[in-house]
Amino acid sequence: MRRRSRAIAGVTVLALGAGLAACAPADSTPVLTWYTNPDAGGQARLAQQCTEEAGGAYRIEVSVLPRDASSQREQLARRLAASDSSIDLMSLDPPFIPELANAGFLAPVPDDVAEQVSQDVAEGALQGASWGDELVTVPFWANTQLLWYKKSVAEAAGLDPAAAPVTWDQVMDAARDQDKTLGVQGIKAEAYTVWINALVESAGGQIVENPEAPAEDVTLGLESDAGREAARIIGEIGKDRLGGPGLPTQDENASLTQFQGDSGSFMVNWPFVWPAMQASVEDGALDQAFLDDVGWAIYPQVTEGTDAAPPYGGINLGVGAFSAHVDEAYEAAACIVQPENQAAYFVSDGNPPSSTVAYDDPEVQETFPMADVIRQSLEQAAPRPQTPYYNEVSQGLQETWHPPASVDPDRTPQESTDFITAVLRGERLL
Repeated sequence: MRRRSRAIAGVTVLALGAGLAACAPADSTPVLTWYTNPDAGGQARLAQQCTEEAGGAYRIEVSVLPRDASSQREQLARRLAASDSSIDLMSLDPPFIPELANAGFLAPVPDDVAEQVSQDVAEGALQGASWGDELVTVPFWANTQLLWYKKSVAEAAGLDPAAAPVTWDQVMDAARDQDKTLGVQGIKAEAYTVWINALVESAGGQIVENPEAPAEDVTLGLESDAGREAARIIGEIGKDRLGGPGLPTQDENASLTQFQGDSGSFMVNWPFVWPAMQASVEDGALDQAFLDDVGWAIYPQVTEGTDAAPPYGGINLGVGAFSAHVDEAYEAAACIVQPENQAAYFVSDGNPPSSTVAYDDPEVQETFPMADVIRQSLEQAAPRPQTPYYNEVSQGLQETWHPPASVDPDRTPQESTDFITAVLRGERLL
């Protein structure tokens, strides 16, 4: 992967940090503040573990960000814009990485660190950790959506998704013929952008065709065969009520609840649903027979015979450009993302590794029997539009493609393109 030098304050900060270290007491230990997204405590445990392994070279303290990804972005961006030197490590949602990198808020990844943390990493995760053909963050955990299905429904439709990929049209027909519902996310929120992008990418297109262009020159790829095919699928699911009556407000949790009901058939969702369903069985809310009927497979294809591009999510580690401890922060990041640590984090918190070798861990294989499918999905996965203007693009999609029943392949792609383009040019407000 090509790595370019970047005109940001990283060199100055490094020099300043070295000067401060020279004046500090010899026994002083740099304290690294790691701003994390909320989880089940796994990142705090990794911070403690890597602190112990550092042998006094540094100490990691965790500060938890708000639960909502947009709020995380807002808090970090504002503080970085003020050259906040207290931000050493950050757990970053991939769609916001280009914005921070483009603004010069991320310290460049040293070549030796980049080589180390790029080994045996899923292709989708590498793409999501990069900007402008350059690794700008450290891949940590990588999420992707699978197709979850009831084996009984698939069998009745003559489908075996575990043996061969199925298409959106096939699962739509199966739900329609058996009077069942599809678990998809039609809520006017980020989950909806995830679905739209996965359909466009799976159809061979891109929502943003020139992601590094300035706002006024951004070219959208929605007015294309791929964009129209994505609109056809969403519009058909909405108009035919295949997503159920709650589709316009349905998020990942609501999709899971619907799937667990009598009307459930197929569902696209993240791997968190597996431990959630297991917990429901243990609590007595679901019968074991239900869990035994659940299967999993690669995300549905848009075009038969063409690999799907499943959604990609997760968290990457960024180092603040204004940190006084950039070198130590990258040492800590390299420790955190060791394959064995990613495997343990998957088992404890349910967040899949970006490391492909971590999936071979026996405990991972036992806890997540679909681990190999997750790994395959991450190799095929495509990030959401990597652009510094992601917030405008995502919100613009949600404004113009909602509700799902209103989506028309002959109209929506053009209306969406016109709206988002006007927003980027400052001619309209979101």
